[in-house]
Amino acid sequence: MELNTLTAITPIDGRYRRKVEELAQYFSEFGLIKYRVLVEIEYLIAMVNSGIEPLADFPKGKFDDLRSIYKKFTEADANIIKTTEKTTNHDVKAVEYFVKEKLEELGLTKYLEFVHFGLTSQDINNTAVPLSMKEAVETVYIPELEAVMAILKQYSEDWATIPMLAKTHGQPASPTRLGKEILVFYERLSIQLNQLKAVPFSAKFGGATGNLNAHHVAFPNHDWVSFANNFVREHLGLSRSQTTTQIEHYDNLAALFDAMKRINSILIDLNRDMWTYISMDYFKQKLKEGEIGSSAMPHKVNPIDFENSEGNLGISSAILEHLAGKLPISRLQRDLTDSTVLRNVGVPLSHSLIGFKSTQAGLKKLLLNNEALDADLENNWAVVAEALQTILRREGFPKPYEALKGLTRKNEKVTKETVHNFVDTLSVSEAIKKELKAITPQNYTGV
Repeated sequence: MELNTLTAITPIDGRYRRKVEELAQYFSEFGLIKYRVLVEIEYLIAMVNSGIEPLADFPKGKFDDLRSIYKKFTEADANIIKTTEKTTNHDVKAVEYFVKEKLEELGLTKYLEFVHFGLTSQDINNTAVPLSMKEAVETVYIPELEAVMAILKQYSEDWATIPMLAKTHGQPASPTRLGKEILVFYERLSIQLNQLKAVPFSAKFGGATGNLNAHHVAFPNHDWVSFANNFVREHLGLSRSQTTTQIEHYDNLAALFDAMKRINSILIDLNRDMWTYISMDYFKQKLKEGEIGSSAMPHKVNPIDFENSEGNLGISSAILEHLAGKLPISRLQRDLTDSTVLRNVGVPLSHSLIGFKSTQAGLKKLLLNNEALDADLENNWAVVAEALQTILRREGFPKPYEALKGLTRKNEKVTKETVHNFVDTLSVSEAIKKELKAITPQNYTGV
């Protein structure tokens, strides 16, 4: 079958392609090849600028033409490289040959052997991948997460004064406010997002075993460590790992994935809470003309967006867990297990992106059902017992907890009337009785 969204094996490139298409330029085979070409070109330019004697007469006016090779990189270019790879059986070498052909077209044949000079394939892979990851996270991942957070922030403000019965262990508990409960998730996400932003995007760049052997033997008087640091930092905007084997440690990449896992967990928690509030009728859902909730039950409007998000975030976290655990481990100076694993970094980000968008869709459908929230509060007057016994403690009343425990555990419904009747039996002043009777499930919501 011809590959398209109907015949794709994974739902990322099939059913959900339209939701993740913006990630294709970073994590597709095309994207990986383009970033490899970028690194090769920028490396050559950095070599020219470093003052190495054989490159002293390199025409710097050609820099823009060189950069246009990756800036205007096309699928046809990528296919040329893939065709070459069939012969080389080496993906990075095919990129090197492509760049050399472009130099020949620009009349730069004299400098061909300074393409990929002194490098191993991992100097390209371990800069191309973190660069693509950095740009994808900054351009797609973070903005989409912040879009979820913006909705939560708005709801926390809109519903700041809405009282709601809390549920601890699934049982009625001291009342809270709906806006505050939404704010909990906004604050948690804000903290984790800041931690994610603090993780550096690290790159390895140091030759076959990390010591810049080839560079040093060719030009022993050149400061190659400073060159490598400057190239990775200034040309690529990454942080160079100083002491490495043939490959990047991936420790910071693992930290990034761990941060993403925590963000997924928070959103799964949010999805489950929203799902439960909908089942409790605290929220209705906006209807869309033509949509069907159930193939058999016409009345149903299912919370499918929150369910879809939960499922995709779960898949994302499972893959992130493997990536974070596997990538930092490599036998001796390098084995190849990271190579195939590293090609999958876009998969968990895609599932996270689907999750983010589904959570947004679910949140935007919510319609507050004030009547249900108020009815639940009114039906649970027992929750003011904490307030009453605390005031009685303040007043030195003997064993107030035990007195309220007796009131609320009689297997009889506790109502406003039974609470007020209980207050009337207490040996306290009329002012205290008035204070106690003023407490309701609707106003006992803290600060």
